[in-house]
Amino acid sequence: MAPSYRRILLKMSGEALGSPDTGHGIDADQVTKIAAQVARVVELGVEVAMVVGGGNILRGAEFSAFGGHRANADYMGMLGTVVNALAMSEAIEHFGRETRVMTALEIRQVAELFVRRRAERHLQRGRVVILGAGTGNPFFTTDSAAALRANELECDVLMKATKVDGVYSADPQKDPDAKRYETLSYGEVLMKDLKVMDGTAITMCRDHSIPVVVFDMFKEGNLERVVRGEPIGTTIVPDDQAS
Repeated sequence: MAPSYRRILLKMSGEALGSPDTGHGIDADQVTKIAAQVARVVELGVEVAMVVGGGNILRGAEFSAFGGHRANADYMGMLGTVVNALAMSEAIEHFGRETRVMTALEIRQVAELFVRRRAERHLQRGRVVILGAGTGNPFFTTDSAAALRANELECDVLMKATKVDGVYSADPQKDPDAKRYETLSYGEVLMKDLKVMDGTAITMCRDHSIPVVVFDMFKEGNLERVVRGEPIGTTIVPDDQAS
């Protein structure tokens, strides 16, 4: 089955790269498993951009609770995402695929500064573009960064990789009656306050009609299945397309 998408934006949380038990640090096995899936998708001819969070290293909002300035804490979190981006870059290249790390903060010794047209050229040449440092601004999440870059790079879809198999009406671990949605509209996500992505990210995707697929990437082969268009996880679409 041919891929359903030409260019994707894959959003990974920082915890996805961390210890399976705590979500902290960088776990080599976890990073390798993710990199293998990404490499297989590139083999299909799909152009892949990635935004990586930094929660396995530091969360700005949590650190600022100790009394530090939230802006400084957020910049620390951005640097954590760069560490993760470099780790992903090394792992993906281990599988024979070229990468480029591009950041919203200038760190010339380890990454290129994000420039939209340069990122597009890398994607067109089959390189995985790994985007670090969020939007480069405090008070914005990496979800918002993913929505922003998906728009800038004209991606066909934003794929939100999680540890659950979609979006539920409640926490399925706490509520046995929680319902999993196959399709949602942007409006429903905002109205029901579903904790998929932050409101800014959802609104940005809605304004530019970028579908969002929320899926479990930690089941082997799921990324490739989603890219091929199999009905896995939850798809968030414009209001007039939701069932």
